[in-house]
Amino acid sequence: MRPPVAAGPVAETQTAPPPPATRRVTFPVKGMTCAACQSAVERSLVRSDGVREASVNLMLHSATVTYDPARTTLDGLLAAVNDIGYEAEAPAADDALGSPAARAALDEPADPTLWWKAGTSLAAGLIAMLAGVPLMVPAGAERADHLVTADPFMRWVMSAVGPWLQRALPWLYAVPPAAITWSLAAVTAAVMAWAGRGFYVRAWKNLTHGTADMNSLVALGTGAAFVYSLVATAAPGVFTRAGVAPDVYYEAVLFIIALVLMGRGLEARAKHQATRALGRLVALQPSTARVRTPDGDVDRPLGAIAVGDVVVVRPGERMPVDGVVAEGRSAVDEAMLTGEPIPVEKAAGDRVVGGTVNGTGALVVRTTAVGGASVLAQIVRLIEDAQASRAPIQHLADRVAAVFVPVVAGLALLTVAIWWLFGGEAGLVRAFASGVAVLIIACPCAMGLAVPTAVMVATGRGAESGVLFKGGEALQRAADVTAVVFDKTGTLTVGRPVVTGVRPIGDGISADQVLTWAAAVGASSEHPLAAAIVAEAAARAIALPGASGFASASGLGATGTVQGAVVKMGRAGYVAGTSPVVSDGGTNTAVHVSVDGVPVGVIDLDDPLRDEAPAAVGRVSALGVLPVLLTGDRQAPAARVGDAVGISRVVSGVLPAGKKDEVERLQAEGRVVAMVGDGINDAPALAQADVGIAMASGTDVAVDAADVVLMRPDVRGVARAMTLARRTMRVMRQNLFWAFVYNVIGIPIAAGALYPAFGVLLSPVLASAAMAFSSVSVVANSLRLRTARLD
Repeated sequence: MRPPVAAGPVAETQTAPPPPATRRVTFPVKGMTCAACQSAVERSLVRSDGVREASVNLMLHSATVTYDPARTTLDGLLAAVNDIGYEAEAPAADDALGSPAARAALDEPADPTLWWKAGTSLAAGLIAMLAGVPLMVPAGAERADHLVTADPFMRWVMSAVGPWLQRALPWLYAVPPAAITWSLAAVTAAVMAWAGRGFYVRAWKNLTHGTADMNSLVALGTGAAFVYSLVATAAPGVFTRAGVAPDVYYEAVLFIIALVLMGRGLEARAKHQATRALGRLVALQPSTARVRTPDGDVDRPLGAIAVGDVVVVRPGERMPVDGVVAEGRSAVDEAMLTGEPIPVEKAAGDRVVGGTVNGTGALVVRTTAVGGASVLAQIVRLIEDAQASRAPIQHLADRVAAVFVPVVAGLALLTVAIWWLFGGEAGLVRAFASGVAVLIIACPCAMGLAVPTAVMVATGRGAESGVLFKGGEALQRAADVTAVVFDKTGTLTVGRPVVTGVRPIGDGISADQVLTWAAAVGASSEHPLAAAIVAEAAARAIALPGASGFASASGLGATGTVQGAVVKMGRAGYVAGTSPVVSDGGTNTAVHVSVDGVPVGVIDLDDPLRDEAPAAVGRVSALGVLPVLLTGDRQAPAARVGDAVGISRVVSGVLPAGKKDEVERLQAEGRVVAMVGDGINDAPALAQADVGIAMASGTDVAVDAADVVLMRPDVRGVARAMTLARRTMRVMRQNLFWAFVYNVIGIPIAAGALYPAFGVLLSPVLASAAMAFSSVSVVANSLRLRTARLD
């Protein structure tokens, strides 16, 4: 539950000083490869003077920082990242396509040279592996399976490939061992300098700045393997005199570089798939617009369009801007906003939204919003913010990642020491191989990707279904909801009431006269009931007199002076002098009308149910969640709606200020409450609820009080949001479980825990393959959310 809103005497007598103005910025950060990188960047930003909050996204390679501009600047934030060895850049221009998330969604999935480097390293590793087989056969041996190596991977290669290789390439066994080892040393050094250069450059930067990450582990492991092999090549007698075979690990160095690069390539491809939903949304925005000028129509880049410009949209084109139709008539496909497949008729005076598709008619549109102020940009920004945020469950992984690399380095040293002291004649070789395996297998990539990938895929999947989550925290809270409070009007009902009858009171008063008085006052009101009364008067061609002194009482009614008489309309208790003889209209909503304190009539209205409302409530109940109907309407119409949709707990007659209290009562019962409302009148209740869900109109997407925004006028989105949240939390837990278990199991095996009982050692080559597989498996598991069924 979020902090309650101050109310009552305390709020009146004590005025807290306003918090200092803060700014929020998202900028790209290059060079992050694992959870340790993410943790290091985040710590550096949080420790910077003036920073209120910092969140670093490993998936999007970006940082989002809230800071006090009086104490620090954007340049200071960038310097805090660059000073620890990473590369931060100033954000691009503020438009829908300028953020790190949007650019990531449109970028290529991976650097093409990455695959060339991985492929070349893998090919060199295979050659080194085959060329190294003869080195493992002792002088005078007749068969290649007379093994002397302590490397379990090479032992398997020799038993499986050695005999075939000796028959197929006998000349290879005639080449002097020194020539083979020096050739392998040269090839390995070249691959390290080219394909593996990034590991060593980043590791050196980390060392100079006192940090460590995955690159540090890879560089330390491969560097140690290369130095060890180089000593065995240049001075094999050092090993033979100690009774140890002078094994070389050039193939291990090459395979580790190849497999880690391949893992990064697969991760990048999977990450790109995770951002596809955002990419498709961003791609809806055209890059140019046709502007009408005195010299004719001119195509201009979208960045050159200003508010007030007149834009021509031809049939079949996407709207480049938000605006109002100035000329023309057409049907516009707004499915990307509303999900409705039927195009909406547009004529002069109607609003259009950028990204929607024009139909068969040409439209001339006067621009009202461009760039970051457009509806499409707001939607993109909501998704970006959600993907850049972190769920509370992420904090466990963050705490582990913060100390992970130093702990792993310590475990590797301990492994080397134990094998060296107690490993017997081959202890040195096994100490070295096991230490390298521990360094490689323990890279915390999977741990850093476990939660962000699930959040990213889930928010993208939600956006495709018309559900916008405002962050990982909202996503996690939505999974725990046990009660959903539905506002009636505009949520379960259409929100456009219609007049069903007019009942005059008194002799000589007609229905049209009652409508005239009520509509004259209602014309100054924005309430849906007043709008329906005005619409009914217009349908009957009633000319309305002017009204003065208009005043409204929230949740009660309105008053005004019409032709010198004071007219009141609204609830029976608000309209003075209402006759108790007149019923309230059964289950319909009744608006009472009085003139100068004398009751003149009752107007009955009805707000039709949404077609999908019963199914929506049924799906919520099927999730084991208690549905509650909360409305300011009278008990009879509220009960009718409750019966129609299947809600037994109905709370009626609640004023807007009292809705928050009803939410608090449910929370006092121990329930996790979601409130579904229109995001304006229900703002206090939305803020009080554990999860606020706003029904958006399509042009009002940034509802501040809500955690979740339903972009489509479909209340079934509530069940979709909870279903997606629950599945996402299940995937997050699976990811974290396997990331932790992988390291808990993998590190002891790499250290040689199984050797005493089973004679099994994990080769550094296999350790690198396992490390790459763990990261890819976490991302692949998260990608399952892309096809999750939400209905």
